[in-house]
Amino acid sequence: MRVISFCADGLREAVGKGFFEWALRQDPDIICVQDLRTSESKLGATKYNPEGYFSYFFDSIEGTSNGVAIYCRKLPKAIMTGLGLGEADGEGRYIQADFENISIACLLAPAAGLTDPGSLARKSRFFEQLGSQLDKVRKKRRQYILCGNWNMVHLARDLRRTSTDQDDTGLLGAEREWLGTLFGELGYVDTFREVNTDHDEFSWWPAGRDGADASRVDYQVVSGGLRGTIEYATLFRGQEFSSHAPLTADYDIEIARL
Repeated sequence: MRVISFCADGLREAVGKGFFEWALRQDPDIICVQDLRTSESKLGATKYNPEGYFSYFFDSIEGTSNGVAIYCRKLPKAIMTGLGLGEADGEGRYIQADFENISIACLLAPAAGLTDPGSLARKSRFFEQLGSQLDKVRKKRRQYILCGNWNMVHLARDLRRTSTDQDDTGLLGAEREWLGTLFGELGYVDTFREVNTDHDEFSWWPAGRDGADASRVDYQVVSGGLRGTIEYATLFRGQEFSSHAPLTADYDIEIARL
């Protein structure tokens, strides 16, 4: 099974730059897209709903920011939108496709700024609640793949910046500790790092590809039972569809037809 995850900075803009033309050539089973910046009602055109895929969207309430989508080649058993997390669910940040024995989710973590204590509190609440949810579901027999822009950097090798100041959102000690717990005691696995240990591997350039700063904030995270199924993972930088690079991963998994 091949899964592509991509943070679009606006789906219509990314499609206009050729994202789906590239993605469909990769022959994926699942495509997860974050940060749509538009509503489902404005995405009726075929170019936003590729032939051969079932398309599912989850908008923010106001419909012009955030938003996530998942495209499935095989019909899911169920689609879940939101995590019961209150304010974050109203912002269109999580959608999940359930198959017989596996769930594949697309998520967009809240961004935050040090000068906005409210945004920091919202981001902290989101990850606190998400962590509780992931702790709960890891005890089930169902396996999970969670794709998205997590807006956090895990290790020093996942970051390149001109400033030596590490006290910034996405780099805060508490955020990196949260990821450490996720990949530690909770037993989840960073798909990309399972097969690639290189240092110069980034997925986001906040000032564009010409900027010096870059980080790896886009992940595919799998439950521990899927560790042995990871075959391949790569960040595609050959064409620029947004400020983020798509992450493609292959798993030795077959999604059963319903």
